[in-house]
Amino acid sequence: MSSVPLVRKAIAGAALAHGTSSSPNPLVLEPNQESQWTPAALERAGSTLKALNRMAKRPPVHILFEDVGYTVSSHKGDRRILHNVSGEFRSGELTCILGPSGAGKSTLLNILAGYTSNGVNGRITVNGHARDMRVFKKLSSYIMQDDMLQPRLTVIELMRIAANLKLGKELGRAEKELIIEEILQTLGLWDHRDTRSEHLSGGQSKRLSVALELVNNPPIIFLDEPTTGLDIVSIRQLVVLLRLLSRQGRTIICTVHQPSASLFALFDRVYVLARGLCCYQGAAPLLVPYLAEAGHVCPTTHNPADFVLETLLGDMEAPAQLSELCQNGKLCRKLDRITARGGRKPVLHSDESIQRIFVEHVAKEQTQKMEFPTTFMTQFLILTKRMFIQNKRNSITLWIQLLHHLVSALLLGSIFFLVGNDANAPIVNFKFCLSCLVFFMYTYIMIPVLIFPTEVRLLRREYFNRWYSLKAYYAALTFSTLPVMVSLGVLFLGICYLMSGQLLEWDRFVLFSISGILTAICSEGLGLAVGSAFSVTNGSIVGPAAAAPLLALCCYGMGFGPHIESFMKALMSASYLRYGLSGFSLALYQHRETMECNQDFCLYADPTLILRDVGMANDSYIVQVIALLAFTTVHRLLAYFALRYRLTAEFSNKFMAYVSKFLKHR
Repeated sequence: MSSVPLVRKAIAGAALAHGTSSSPNPLVLEPNQESQWTPAALERAGSTLKALNRMAKRPPVHILFEDVGYTVSSHKGDRRILHNVSGEFRSGELTCILGPSGAGKSTLLNILAGYTSNGVNGRITVNGHARDMRVFKKLSSYIMQDDMLQPRLTVIELMRIAANLKLGKELGRAEKELIIEEILQTLGLWDHRDTRSEHLSGGQSKRLSVALELVNNPPIIFLDEPTTGLDIVSIRQLVVLLRLLSRQGRTIICTVHQPSASLFALFDRVYVLARGLCCYQGAAPLLVPYLAEAGHVCPTTHNPADFVLETLLGDMEAPAQLSELCQNGKLCRKLDRITARGGRKPVLHSDESIQRIFVEHVAKEQTQKMEFPTTFMTQFLILTKRMFIQNKRNSITLWIQLLHHLVSALLLGSIFFLVGNDANAPIVNFKFCLSCLVFFMYTYIMIPVLIFPTEVRLLRREYFNRWYSLKAYYAALTFSTLPVMVSLGVLFLGICYLMSGQLLEWDRFVLFSISGILTAICSEGLGLAVGSAFSVTNGSIVGPAAAAPLLALCCYGMGFGPHIESFMKALMSASYLRYGLSGFSLALYQHRETMECNQDFCLYADPTLILRDVGMANDSYIVQVIALLAFTTVHRLLAYFALRYRLTAEFSNKFMAYVSKFLKHR
């Protein structure tokens, strides 16, 4: 029985208990009701997400950082981005990091979120304790500026996948459904639950990004430029929503380039950066008096956010002056009571209670030994199902692939029509094998080269926020492509095999197909390695450039097989395509009787002679299969480590630092 009626009843009851509107969805943020969702109205609405807070308990988090600096290395030398800034972000407050372009806003956010660690100095503490990244990543979520959503999935499907991955067995199915509906109701997405992600508006997509990260109730949320690309109504809705979430005890930190005056008033705490220096940190209403204290008087009709940016950009001495006045962030301007107009103050906790709750939570985490909320097998099954659904719904791509295989098979079959058993044209039949090899090679190298870089961008958020392990994702990715590859590959080979007039023996066709499918799998692994390491533009060059020499090596020696040089044999063994081509040839010619000859004499009536002259007389089919499997393993491992390198900022920063130092000393 569906749990939706029960869920709605529970939410309605919670709303009535707190004196909210009797409307069926009193907490929904709808675009046409935006004017009703003022800060005071939100405060009067009472606490939302009560089921989430009750079921997925998390401790409040205070972040304190002292003398944090960041240096980036390049071939031009070291460049200082942050100059020993300090600050404090507390639970129950909505904080914005403000500053002109290039001030270091995103850099500071990356450091605090743990996304950047190499080249960083200073001290970062969480609730009075040194930050333990293993625990901290479980408590935080990072929504990046170029955040993307998984395509071809509906809002409710995305939420269920996130809940199953991030909550695991912590909660039952009915409880997860209750949390999902509660979050979607609060964020105004419940009426769009059956809408696919690619059909959502910009504001709805950003709210869905927040909703996905709220599933496990993180006490701290980082957002990098969340208002980019949104209209003024969507921006206000999003900021008001973040304010509402912070009022429940969460620490929410976001970078904002230039907020309007009305948006600026919604933030509890402001952290101003300029030229890598902290020029102000404290309550938003105290920014104007602080600037006046430094001799920069803001006109009453002026937006404080615009004024501070104009001051920092227009006066060369202003950043250093303001940084000295607040001791580079060590002095915080606070209000005795941070209240919303007409509403209640945020949920703030004392330092003593924060430390006690946090220590209890850390002790609980350390007893659980699990790095992720779910096991490898659970992650693998969930991700595989998700990828199957996405592939199934990607009908245009499937039709294109089907058409590509059909047309290519008919063309090859027409070119090599009935040459399979003709003793007068054995070299032509060998070229048929080579053509099938080229088809599988380029088709399955280029697909991941062109598509996978986009997948990497989608993967970045989920992997960093610890939804699942990279091993589980990679295993699911490998497995999910096999059904389409095998079915289309067998279709292509079946048409080619029949039209080219090969022997109608099942065992030969099976061996021929195995060689083709293994070549395709191996080629896909090489394409994944290129797609993991390079962008689409660079990968489109690197992929064919890497395949071309392998193709040249695989067919070397045609016509003088017994006389191939030892050195060239060693080089040829490094090409996986050689083993695929040998597998094709052995499947067609090994253990075969005399071929049909329509003339008085046919040199290649004996099939062993063609194998001899192409250098494959002594090859074993089993060895070719083993070699293809070995190359597949190597390519997949290369792709895995390239992907891990691409996703781990620590590896990337170290590598670039080494390259820069090497170039510097040249």
